[in-house]
Amino acid sequence: MRRLALSIIVLVLLLTGFVACQEQVEHTAPAINDRDSVPVMVSWGVNTLISDSGVIKYRIVTERWEVNQAKRPSRWTFDKGLFLEQFDEKFHVQGYIQCDTAYYYDQQKLWELRSRVRVLTKDGLRFRSEQLFWNEAEHVLYSHVYSKLITPERTLQGSYFRSDERMTKYYVSNSRGSFTAADFGESTTPADTAKSQNADSLRKAIRQPAAPVRNQ
Repeated sequence: MRRLALSIIVLVLLLTGFVACQEQVEHTAPAINDRDSVPVMVSWGVNTLISDSGVIKYRIVTERWEVNQAKRPSRWTFDKGLFLEQFDEKFHVQGYIQCDTAYYYDQQKLWELRSRVRVLTKDGLRFRSEQLFWNEAEHVLYSHVYSKLITPERTLQGSYFRSDERMTKYYVSNSRGSFTAADFGESTTPADTAKSQNADSLRKAIRQPAAPVRNQ
């Protein structure tokens, strides 16, 4: 994921450099106040493949990409959705990141993804939430809202999520979900199953529903 961010930075530099090399035309316009928010770059309909060492590795798709240094804090805005895709050497999809809105605070090196956030890693982990932050400086991902993780072994849900950048080490608080017996370091034996069934039968016998009584 860090490679994706670096690739995006390179792409922005290329785009801004291209604009700077165009023929300069003098225009007259009203004075701009400090409080005005004027983007450095606005690009529409972006669908770009990015290569690494001569091999196509990433795809960036967004309807609108704005770079604004006048806002505080300065940021890149993807308010029409963002889709980042990663490929292997055979151009097979390894993973992706998708959301309805994204902000990149360049000075803080912080990504904020909002609304229908979807992540798929090359290890098969799927992440769903309405919010996800990626702190490049601290190399962590986190979310303060309901999140759901689905792996080949288990499903986790919770109100707080935190993990490393590769999503190989993660933590979910107030969690609920499905687990395997190995998650707890325990095994289920036939004797344990019989005890559980007997206990369930006893509880059912104790909690017999009361028969309705009609008033005469």
